[in-house]
Amino acid sequence: MPRLLNKEDLEMRTAFDLTPYRRSTVGFDRLFDALENSFRAETQDGYPPFDIVRTGEDSYRITLAVAGFRPDEIDITSHQNQLVISGQKIEKDEDGVEFVHRGIAARAFERRFQLADYVEVRDADYEHGMLTISLQRIVPESLKRRKIAIGSREHVNDDTPQLPEDKAG
Repeated sequence: MPRLLNKEDLEMRTAFDLTPYRRSTVGFDRLFDALENSFRAETQDGYPPFDIVRTGEDSYRITLAVAGFRPDEIDITSHQNQLVISGQKIEKDEDGVEFVHRGIAARAFERRFQLADYVEVRDADYEHGMLTISLQRIVPESLKRRKIAIGSREHVNDDTPQLPEDKAG
C-alpha cells in the first residue's frame, strides 16, 4: 500500500522545487539551474549574503551585504553569461595602532551567478553597505515571438467563361 505523505515530507520535497517558476519564466532556465545547484551543494562559505528579487517581467535585482567594503574595493565583471562579484580590502598601514580585536570584515570574497541568455547587467549601486546590481533580459527582436497574420485571397479564374446577362425584352 502506498505511503501517504505527511506535512514534513511535503515541505522537504518542495523546499527547493523551482518547477512552478520554470513554467512561468521562459528563458531563465540556467538561472534556476544555478539556484538549485547552490541549494544542493553550497560550495561557497555563504559570504557575503545576497538576495535575488524579480522586479518586473524581464528584470531582476541582486543585492549583496558587503558592509566594511568601499566601492573601490569591489569588482563586478560579466562575461559569457556569468556575473562575478569580488571584493578585496585595501590594507592601510595604521602606524601606532594596536588592535586588541579585529572583527570588522576584512576577508576577500567572490560570488558567481550564472545568468540566463540575453540577461545584461544594467547598473550597480552601493549604499549603506549594500551592493545592488540590476539585471535586464533583452531578447533580440528576431528571437521574440510574433504573430503571423493569415491572409486570404479570393481566387478569380479568368479562364472561366462568363455567362451573358439576361436582357429583359
